[in-house]
Amino acid sequence: MRMKGLYVVPLLLALVESAQKSDLGGDASAALINHSPMLIHRLQDLLQNSNSSDTTLRIRTANSNEVKVIHTHQLLLTLQSDIFEGLLLNQSEVTLQEPAECAAVFEKFIRYFYCGEISVNLNQAIPLHRLASKYHVTALQRGITEYMKTHFASESSQGHVVSWYHYALRMGDITLQESCLKFLAWNLSTVMSSNEWVTVSDNLMVSLLQRSDLVLQSELELFNAVEEWVSKKNPDVPVIEKVLRAIRYPMITPSQLFQIQKKSVVLASYHNSVQDLMFQAFQFHSASPLHFAKYFEVNCSMFVPRNYLSPSWGSQWIINNPARDDRSLTFQTQLGPSNHDTSKKITWNALFSPRWIPVSLRPVYSESVSSSSQSNRLEEGKPRLVMTSAMSGMDFAGVTFQKTVLVGVKRQQGKVFIKHVYNVHQSTDEVFDFLLNADLQKRTSEYLIDNSLHLHIIIKPIYHSLIKAK
Repeated sequence: MRMKGLYVVPLLLALVESAQKSDLGGDASAALINHSPMLIHRLQDLLQNSNSSDTTLRIRTANSNEVKVIHTHQLLLTLQSDIFEGLLLNQSEVTLQEPAECAAVFEKFIRYFYCGEISVNLNQAIPLHRLASKYHVTALQRGITEYMKTHFASESSQGHVVSWYHYALRMGDITLQESCLKFLAWNLSTVMSSNEWVTVSDNLMVSLLQRSDLVLQSELELFNAVEEWVSKKNPDVPVIEKVLRAIRYPMITPSQLFQIQKKSVVLASYHNSVQDLMFQAFQFHSASPLHFAKYFEVNCSMFVPRNYLSPSWGSQWIINNPARDDRSLTFQTQLGPSNHDTSKKITWNALFSPRWIPVSLRPVYSESVSSSSQSNRLEEGKPRLVMTSAMSGMDFAGVTFQKTVLVGVKRQQGKVFIKHVYNVHQSTDEVFDFLLNADLQKRTSEYLIDNSLHLHIIIKPIYHSLIKAK
């Protein structure tokens, strides 16, 4: 990908452009003659041919005798980097020690100083970001950060988001770190089946398992993936115990709990570490949630479902040509994860409108208002999603429902990646700010896959503590 524009315009050209605009003033006859592409071309020639060079950079790497020599110009380097300004203060030749991956892209990094444009691919993002951070090239650093945040779902043979997270953690880049963590959480099923799953660090694994917004098929899928990670990584015993205790066993059915007790090698080795949680899970499934809540604290993460994609928890909804007209969907979910409630179903109705306008803002249809202006006003409406229970009159003591909507934005190798998640409490039927910035009229919209809107609605029962029995 080639990056140019707001984040990567060199300071020199920006100053020239600002001066040109001020020269025009308000004169209607004034015109702007722009030869900046020719200037950039000549600046690049200076680097390529070493014309009028006054600075020499020698790039060395550890455990190598190879030295890369780049002839540059002090003015262009110091305009954008205070680090280079300090290094070149009283000398014209500098030797720089760089890791091999950074040395491989160093010439490309220097070329950016001459043209304000740089091409980036997934493998080069970290070394270029590291160089931009080290030499305080702030605009390039921001530009590559934005590149990384918009390419989490790009196809990669070995995966790259986990390594980007670990890099952001080392660099102290909180924004990139949170963006990586969110992508991993919302696409965990895909990550768990990829090669990068075994590269997840101990701290990252613990951070992921503490989250309730993980998107995956079921808690059993998560347990199996964690067992694979433990077997291949062989972390320290305290880490194994911590991740095993982060599994939400009450969200696994009794029959599946019996299976993992019998077949899991890791669980057999660390049974004593989770014995209390397994026993509590069987207790949870043996009684009604209302009765269970009288004796145990249920207002904790162990009893909060994650975003499960299995049909028991919601429904996928693919809306073809979503800008065309209103659509509706009816589906059922089970009352809760307890085995006591498996036969109890709740029916839900969902309504999607591509161009909804609040009643207070709708045009008044009269002869004094043209039909064209009325039509234009309707086109200004925003997408709307409303979810209601067909059993809204019933009272479910001790439980409320959180509605979650996942929006898939990109398909890679047949898999849809999640980029947007909306959460709605039971007391609210409408998803506010739903696809607020989406232009569903454009077939190239990032929210559309083959001109279809890919949604997945999840209904999560949230249990509440009642008065405990003595």
